Amino acid sequence: MHRETRFYVLVSLFVASVIAANLMGNKIAVFGFFDAAVGIMVFPLSFLAMDVIQEVEGQETARRIVLATMVVLAYVLLVTFFATQMPSAARDFFPQEYNRIFGISVRVMVASIVAFLIAELLDIEVFRTLREWTHRRMLWLRATGSTVVSQFIDTTVFMFLAFYGVSPKHDALYLMALVIPYWLLKCVVAVFGTPLVYLGVRWLGKPPEPP
Repeated sequence: MHRETRFYVLVSLFVASVIAANLMGNKIAVFGFFDAAVGIMVFPLSFLAMDVIQEVEGQETARRIVLATMVVLAYVLLVTFFATQMPSAARDFFPQEYNRIFGISVRVMVASIVAFLIAELLDIEVFRTLREWTHRRMLWLRATGSTVVSQFIDTTVFMFLAFYGVSPKHDALYLMALVIPYWLLKCVVAVFGTPLVYLGVRWLGKPPEPP
């Protein structure tokens, strides 16, 4: 597989993971001893892929991919929203179930896009800063450190923008009680996924020298 193809595979994995995590977010499943949204299964793939891309290709490439992904995510969520608003035909098989599963409020949609953009751009900046501080050593530190910071922001911004005040119990204390376990779970996944970042960097390889 050519290096260019491997790069596009990583970019596609990042974009697909972000979209899948948002579409799968309504499902709460049992993962052994804890419950969580099934999107937690694919979120790790997104920040692992981005860490590999930024380590090899640099900050500017990573930022352009994030901005392009935001446009794609906004498009998918908008299409999904309008699809649920359209009247169902008489021969539609499961109109109510479809709308119930894929129904996205404008507030949740905006919260998802804003949280993604802020967190990913912050992830890139923290990754770059740690890379400079360590003089390009300790890849594990910038891979886990950037994820720990960015995912706390991502989870917090999304929860508050999407759910703050929707009912009397949805106050700041209640939402933080939801944010912390989700964030800690993402941190654990980031730590255990660090070896995959090293493997991904080796798999992608160094970019070709400019002519």
